[in-house]
Amino acid sequence: MTKERLFNYLVLFAALCSVIFLLGIIISIFVQGYPIFKEVGVLKFLFGKAWYPTQDPPEFGILSLIIGSLIVTIGALIIAIPLGIGSAIYLSEIAKSNTREILKPFIELLAGIPSVIYGLFGIVFIAPLTMRLFHLSTGLNAFTAAIILGVMVMPIISSLTEDAISSVPKDLREASYALGANKWETISKVVLPAAKSGVIASIILGLGRAIGETMVVLMVAGGAAIIPKSIFQPVRPMTSAIAAEMGESITGSQHFHALFGIAIALFILTLLFNLITESVRRKIKRYS
Repeated sequence: MTKERLFNYLVLFAALCSVIFLLGIIISIFVQGYPIFKEVGVLKFLFGKAWYPTQDPPEFGILSLIIGSLIVTIGALIIAIPLGIGSAIYLSEIAKSNTREILKPFIELLAGIPSVIYGLFGIVFIAPLTMRLFHLSTGLNAFTAAIILGVMVMPIISSLTEDAISSVPKDLREASYALGANKWETISKVVLPAAKSGVIASIILGLGRAIGETMVVLMVAGGAAIIPKSIFQPVRPMTSAIAAEMGESITGSQHFHALFGIAIALFILTLLFNLITESVRRKIKRYS
């Protein structure tokens, strides 16, 4: 009984530590970011089009940074979702065991490659290729960043989706075949609907990884704090602005607080995406 109580207390302590750390992070960024909202104004900060923190007088409008983050993230998910779900379906439902044992480690290895390596690959290979194919002045733009981010996010979606598909009972597949359905009909109308909660969860995690990635967008997105007219223009997502400028800002200055203001906006944006996706997942699960 004593051991059981001790174990319960240890697990409770671990859970409380997670909550405390999360609250500490939230409080710290809101305390440091609040002054910029008070000085500049919430609407002007969020919807201002000019981000010139070092000029005199400075301008702190992060609309271009928000749009840059959304473009890169949505582009990455457009690439990662079909590739991730498609590879998961192939590995779990179509590939033979020998093929699966060869391909699966390679896909999982992609998830373990440091993001700076992806950034270097984007600079050396993808950016010059993009520049030649589309006749651009530079290959460091939102399109290149979306491709690299999509490749980074794909293994996460693939692994979690495969786990969800593999957890679908074999009886459902056999019942589908017994009713005369072929393999594709069984996958699309039986297996995927049964695994949709896990598939949506994998997309949520992929979304969080894409919108929170720093190094890749810092290296290959171009770094221009402008509202792009096309996906082939350079952008500066919120994460890259924080990473690039935090070392140059003076502690306690407007610029310093503005960067924490960007962190608050990024936190709220990510939270909203997660809440919306989770709400959709629950509705799908409720009416299935």
